[in-house]
Amino acid sequence: MTDKDTFFRVKRTLNVAGQIVDLSEPKVMGILNITPDSFYSGSRQQSENELLRNAEKMLSEGADFLDLGAYSTRPGATDITAEEESLRLIPAIKCIAKEFPAAIISVDTFRANIAKKAVENGAHIINDISGGTLDDKMFETMGKLNVPYILMHIKGNPQNMVHQNNYENMMQEILYHLSERIAQLKAFGVKDVILDPGFGFAKDIAQNYQLLKKLDYFSLLAYPILAGLSRKSMIWKSLNTSANEALNGTSVLNTFALQAGASILRVHDVKEAKECIQLFQLLNK
Repeated sequence: MTDKDTFFRVKRTLNVAGQIVDLSEPKVMGILNITPDSFYSGSRQQSENELLRNAEKMLSEGADFLDLGAYSTRPGATDITAEEESLRLIPAIKCIAKEFPAAIISVDTFRANIAKKAVENGAHIINDISGGTLDDKMFETMGKLNVPYILMHIKGNPQNMVHQNNYENMMQEILYHLSERIAQLKAFGVKDVILDPGFGFAKDIAQNYQLLKKLDYFSLLAYPILAGLSRKSMIWKSLNTSANEALNGTSVLNTFALQAGASILRVHDVKEAKECIQLFQLLNK
């Protein structure tokens, strides 16, 4: 089942600072982590020059969005204060916005005050791994900011989510949870929502593959889907390798996500994701 097979018309545009982004052709979001402890070492940015060099590389390879995160959300990651997150994040946003004024910047945060600061300093999209569950001011803030919002499914938080993967009917529960959150976002006037089912967040390896297998179910909610599979442990643990060796597996699963209707691939490796999309489109001409 994909959205073209149903009477549900999935929204295929985003209003980004007055610019209409067309999602009828899949897009790529490049990951830039301003953290010292992200699960994939290749995504860690330790200096302004390194950040700009990696941002330029991703943009030159065709990244449609850059996703900046200053709070590591890998399982069991250390909690940091809002002040520390802001000190890492805001200068990075300013730096990229100044150097690459045409870049569309997404910010990976679950804190409403950080989201507000980010948008005020040049960010265009908020990517909330908690789907509003870790800050009860987030949805209200998003209504005021009037920017696209990535609504992800999670249970618990990054520190305890590995113990929160108990479901009676996982797909039904995630669909219901997201539909409830969408209704709340609408009540606050949020117009542009992107859905992320949350691969690796309160799901074990088998549950992640079940989620990917049924990814097209989320077209029932009529919003674009983001797939964040890049180099995750569902790949490298299944292959008995490591995150550093998980690029090929990422490309395989990204292709499957595209077949299931994903509109955005969130990745560490932009060039390879763009190639997946190019070949996928040739197959679907």
